[in-house]
Parts: sequence; structure tokens; C-alpha cells
Amino acid sequence: MVSGAVNIENKGKKAVGNLFTSYESSIPSGKNRMIRKATIVFILFLVFHSENKAQKVITEVNASEIVVGKAVIAVTGVRIIDGNGGAPIENGSVVVANGKIVDVGQADRVKIPAGAEKVDGKGMSLLPGFIDAHFHIDGVDELPGMFLQNGVTSIRDPGAWMETYENARKSGKPQPRMFLSGPHIDMFPPAYPNDAYVVRDAAEAVTQVNRAADQGSTMIKAYFRLPPSIIKEVCIAAHKRGIPVSAHLETTEAMEAIEAGLDGIEHVTSFGLTMAPKREGEKFRQNVLADNNARRNGRYEIWSQLDLKGKMADSLVKFLVKKKTFVDPTLGAFEYREENGKLDTVKLQGFNNMKAFTGIMKKGGVHVVLGSHSMIKYAEKGWAYQREMELFAESGLTNAQIIVASTMENARFFRISDKLGSIEKGKIADLVLVKGNPLDNISDARNVEKVMLNGVWVK
Repeated sequence: MVSGAVNIENKGKKAVGNLFTSYESSIPSGKNRMIRKATIVFILFLVFHSENKAQKVITEVNASEIVVGKAVIAVTGVRIIDGNGGAPIENGSVVVANGKIVDVGQADRVKIPAGAEKVDGKGMSLLPGFIDAHFHIDGVDELPGMFLQNGVTSIRDPGAWMETYENARKSGKPQPRMFLSGPHIDMFPPAYPNDAYVVRDAAEAVTQVNRAADQGSTMIKAYFRLPPSIIKEVCIAAHKRGIPVSAHLETTEAMEAIEAGLDGIEHVTSFGLTMAPKREGEKFRQNVLADNNARRNGRYEIWSQLDLKGKMADSLVKFLVKKKTFVDPTLGAFEYREENGKLDTVKLQGFNNMKAFTGIMKKGGVHVVLGSHSMIKYAEKGWAYQREMELFAESGLTNAQIIVASTMENARFFRISDKLGSIEKGKIADLVLVKGNPLDNISDARNVEKVMLNGVWVK
């Protein structure tokens, strides 16, 4: 399939090249000839550039396993928080049929079809199903289903063999949409060998990208030992297959990696090397390259000393905005608290700076999205997503911004915003009904009353 696609691409380029030669020979000499040749060169650039950014319909790997609802369902008298960041609709109604949203608006405007199943939403809020940009099953087969019961209707695991999810998919229990990637791409010695595909050069990395794409991968994740030169080849190969690329960095400078073609960044800690003074940053980098575990304390030491009001931090934020890079901070993975009366001030300051920079990025216009990391120290099993929401609030994001990061912004990162991520007519009916108002108190996102997946109540 890959070779066939390459042959078509090469034939297309050859045809365009022949057209250029033919047209060039017909242009009169002189100044007009130079202008027209320049125009043709620009057109060819656009053609070839578009080939390198092929568009693919991103689909969850378990799409055929998710039942499509046939019933007509109406949620009435509810507060509608649509995921787009605007003012909510108070006393609204949403009508679902055949798995899709068919009407949404003020209750007195929406006509409820005869025979529809009605759900009274008084005192509650209806939101798009939450989307998790950074989920790991971590050997807990029931975890995806638990997240679904807590309102997370779509998950993306950025680094695990697809076979890891077989038990969950065969359990017979409702599962969220699974946007899987296959193993992340790393170099020796890998930090997580069971979740990695280890490569020795760019050629092996490109082979793995195409293998993952053939298996239905919805994104590619580059791990922190890959240098920018290999990340670039990974991005070229993935983009030709229409797949986005994200990365966990730390030993590779983030701006260089993004220039190489990354679409997203996993973990706020990936920016430490960029903002640290070069001497301290290189010391951290060498320590981690020598020992993967050196990053566990080293990242807090680096982050505790960062100048978040300095020129480097400001330049980084502006760069991320310019490049339209999606950033998934996963703050819950790094949360630190005083324990047993003992306080590590370096870790506390480091984590506080991670939160502060998350707020700075959002205020600066960066596309911040929400990923839970699934199993984190300070969240009960199944509730890491809501804990990440609360950490976003502690970082200075408004509750409305947090909800957008959890829904529509993540849908854009996944490249599924045409069908999911907001409560709009024509979109798939993935919905979560919560008691209270998360716009006033983000912790109300824990009060999950009902969850709809594909027009079917799964809770």
C-alpha cells in the first residue's frame, strides 16, 4: 500500500514537471518570462507541500465495536455547555436520533419529537464527552471503561502496542473511543522498553511509522532520545500518511523539534531544556542521556530555577502560537505535595512553575489541551482526568477554557473536530450530564449522572 502511494506520488510529480517544461517553452523571453517562471515555481511548491501534508480521516480503532443508538432521546431543561467556549444555553434542550445530535437550543425553541425518551436535566449541565489526549492503560484492563463511566468518551494512548487493549475490547463492557498509536519511537536504552519500538536510525523510524499507519495508528509519538534529524524524518513520513506527530522531549530542545515538524508536545516538562540556562540545561541533558532515571528529580531541579518572566519563556510562547503547536501539559503526572510532614521545596517550586507556565501558555494563546496520564499519584483510580481539570484551574485557566481544552481543542488535536468535541447539530452524540455547573466549579465535572456514547446511554 505504501509503495503504491509512493508510485502515484512520483507519477504525479513527473506529470507536473512535464507540464512545467512544456509551459516554460511557450513563454516569451524577457521580463514576462521570468515573472511567469516564478509563478510556476510557486505553484509547484504549493503542490508538493500539500502532498507532504496529506489529509487522512482519523478514526478510532474500535469504531466497528461501538453501537450506534437508534432511539430518539431528548435532554430537556438543562444547561448546555457546548464546548466552543461561548456562553452556555440556560434551560436548553438537545435532541438525539440515530446516534447524532439533530437539534439543540433554548427549550422553548426545540421541538421534541413524539415518542422521544425524555431526560429531565433540571439543575444539571450537559457537555460534550470529554476527550483524553494522554491515556495509558497501565496493565489495568478495566481502566478505559472506568474513564467512560466518568465522562471520558474518547481516549488517545500515545505509546503502547495496540494489542495492549485487546482484553478491554473483548470484555463485553462499553469502551470509550480508542485512538491508539502503537508503541512510541525511541532509541537505546529506552525509558519504557515494553511500550517502545527502538530504532537505530531514521530509516528504521520511517519503517515503523508506515507500519503503524498500516495498522490504523491515529498519531505517532516520538520519545526523548530521538534527535531532531530523526524527528524530522518521522514527521515527513507520518504527514505523508496523514497522521499527526507529538513528542515527549526533555533531552531534545523543543523549538528545534517543533521546527522539525512536530504537531504537538506531550508534558510541560518537555520545555525545561528550552528555558533553562544553557550550561544547566546541558548538564541535565547529559545526566538523562546517561541514565533515564536522572530526569525524575532533575526535571524538578531545572523547573525550580526557571525564569518564567524572562525573554526565553516569552519567546517560547510566541513560537508555540506561531507554529500552532498543541501542548498537553499532563500536570497530574508531576504533581507534588507535602507528605508525612516532609516538604521538598525544590520539587514544590518546580511543580508550581510547571503550573504557572501552563497558565502563561494559555494566556499567550497557545493551544493547550488536556490529557490525564491515567494513573497518577494524587487521584483515585478512574478520576485522573478530573484531577487534571482541577490542576488546570490552579494554573490560572478559567473553567470555560478548561472545558474547551477537554473537548473542542482536543478534537482539533485529534483531527476529529468535524464530528466530535462540541454539542452542535449534525455531530455525533457523545455527551456527559453532570450535576451542578462546571463553569462555576470545575470539580462539578466529577458529578457524572449520565454518559452517552454514539447516541446510547452507557451510564
